[in-house]
Amino acid sequence: MAVWYEGNLNIKENMREHEGVTYYIRGVREVEGTRYERYAVKTHFIERGEDFIEVVRRYVTPLYKSGDIVSISEKIISMCQNNTVEKKDVRLGFWAKFLSKFATRSSNGIGMDEPYKLQLAIDLKGLPLILWACICGAVCRLFGRRGVFYEIVGKDIAGIDGFYNNSAFETYHTLAILNPREPDKVCADIERELGIICTIVDANDINIEVLGRSPSILDKPLEMICELIRDNPAGQDDELTPFVIVRDIGDEPAQDYVPVKPVDKSIDVQ
Repeated sequence: MAVWYEGNLNIKENMREHEGVTYYIRGVREVEGTRYERYAVKTHFIERGEDFIEVVRRYVTPLYKSGDIVSISEKIISMCQNNTVEKKDVRLGFWAKFLSKFATRSSNGIGMDEPYKLQLAIDLKGLPLILWACICGAVCRLFGRRGVFYEIVGKDIAGIDGFYNNSAFETYHTLAILNPREPDKVCADIERELGIICTIVDANDINIEVLGRSPSILDKPLEMICELIRDNPAGQDDELTPFVIVRDIGDEPAQDYVPVKPVDKSIDVQ
């Protein structure tokens, strides 16, 4: 189940610094009997075209220890790859305007009720598939089943982010970020170049989607990896913490941590 927080997770009491890198304690999660402490690493606003290897080297290497797993936001990898679409390059058509009126609206982000986002989906997948997905989605909602639209159109459409006027970052008001290209290869490149084991995730306060993994953790169940960050320690506001280092601390005492009160207390973060 999801855990929803209000506002920025980067409270002063949980801030630490090491070798010029700022990070925030995000508490301990116990997964399959093992205690993991999480550290959310603060970065600059990562722009399009930056080198993701160098970004990871700058912010993660000083904190990383053997055995750690680093969760990386898919958004910054896509930004580094410049796998984005500007709003001015999307030509809004009739079907996007019309169908968006019937799309499910959510307070947790921008969905297909945003005409430009729906138009981008049409441009990427073609109108026939989008129409079929809309019809199937509408019928299934009558029987209480949701998410059918995205099951039909695919993860690449579900992963489109941006065109969000309420974002704390103005760049995302007029920019859509697509899923990263070859995420497994990206993780493999990071492990080969830096010796850092990582996973690329599309995470929010509702769901966690693992998009890519380093070769060293391909044998780990996806559900186990998701559980490590189920409470979305990267945050959903303007935290600028796209890297979360997950560390097995065994029986060692955890660092002092002031919990951020969740809206939904279904998950206990110690």
